[in-house]
Amino acid sequence: MNQTGLLMLFDIDGTLIRRAGPHHRQALVEAVRLVTGLESTTDGIAVQGMLDRKILETMLQQAGASPSVIRNSMHHLVRQAQAVYLRTCPASLVDRTCPGARSLLSKLRRRRVPAGLVTGNLTRIGWRKMQRAGLKRYFSFGAFAELAEDRAGLVRIAIRRAHALGYGNGASRVWLVGDHPNDIAAAKANGAGSIAVCTGLSSREELAEHHPDLLLDDLRSLKLELLLHP
Repeated sequence: MNQTGLLMLFDIDGTLIRRAGPHHRQALVEAVRLVTGLESTTDGIAVQGMLDRKILETMLQQAGASPSVIRNSMHHLVRQAQAVYLRTCPASLVDRTCPGARSLLSKLRRRRVPAGLVTGNLTRIGWRKMQRAGLKRYFSFGAFAELAEDRAGLVRIAIRRAHALGYGNGASRVWLVGDHPNDIAAAKANGAGSIAVCTGLSSREELAEHHPDLLLDDLRSLKLELLLHP
């Protein structure tokens, strides 16, 4: 039973793992080719902080696809991108975990603090990354790219799923840990605390401009006492 009154939500890329290789982007490109026959690219798209479905939409727009083609193919693209990634992803991402991530998740587990994922990754891609990084066992729920239009919507879904599993209630203190301004905005939109880490592509200065509740170099600096007594 969670006796701390905490609920922890984590982004994946740049927060829990980094430099995971080109496989994710390549899966999106291959999915577009297989489903629509179009050649596309993620080059020139600021994918950091974006949801996979929005990335696919932007790729198709740049490849000249019509709105109807994008709309009618999205379900198939989402399914195909996940299938491609599962076939081609690295055998291990253990050495790609961000500093302090594994230790923090272990501490949360010992304290019986529930932890969930809020990520722009599609569901099977996100869970496979966590599996290959050796982190999946620390998470019992998540909200993924195909479930909402933006990251704030994903946070709402994650909180709802946590409550449905018996983790916390409306009085629980929710924290979202991420490495991008979109994570900070999503936390604020849901009344959650925001923890920004400088392990992604966003600089400390850029993150500071969005006024997170906590701004850390990496997860080694995060003390549970700060979360219990904000």
